[in-house]
Amino acid sequence: MKAKLLAGAALALLVGFGSSTAARDDDKDIVDIAVGSKDHTILVKAVKEAGLVETLKGKGPFTVFAPTDEAFKKLGKDTLDAVVKDKEKLKKVLLAHVVVDKAVTAADAAKLDGKKVNGFEVKAADGKVMIGGAKVTKADLKAKNGVIHVIDTVLVPAK
Repeated sequence: MKAKLLAGAALALLVGFGSSTAARDDDKDIVDIAVGSKDHTILVKAVKEAGLVETLKGKGPFTVFAPTDEAFKKLGKDTLDAVVKDKEKLKKVLLAHVVVDKAVTAADAAKLDGKKVNGFEVKAADGKVMIGGAKVTKADLKAKNGVIHVIDTVLVPAK
């Protein structure tokens, strides 16, 4: 059920992003692509701290909503430092960004506007999609074990 809810969030976030935004790197996994991004250094550090590297290098498929460094900085230094130091909370925050067992593409997305998924409200209008205040800024970065969608805000689950 939780995987379905997360998959629903993934679908909803991608409304309005056509396959023309797709990029493909079949030789790299989700972690490799994030490591190669100058905009995701905080995310990479957080994934390492939470012990999720091996999981996200696994077979998948996964859909990852990848907050940029700027998204993490919106949390503020004190909040970010506190979350990184609390491994369980860090893991919970990071896993709120991951859909397991499904590679959700932008083409799948248009069906969940107006629904609450995994505790986050989904809004889709005028070719823009948001979930819990996070906007998808780049969709369909395809990896050998899934797909990444860049978002501009960190999703922080309640509790």
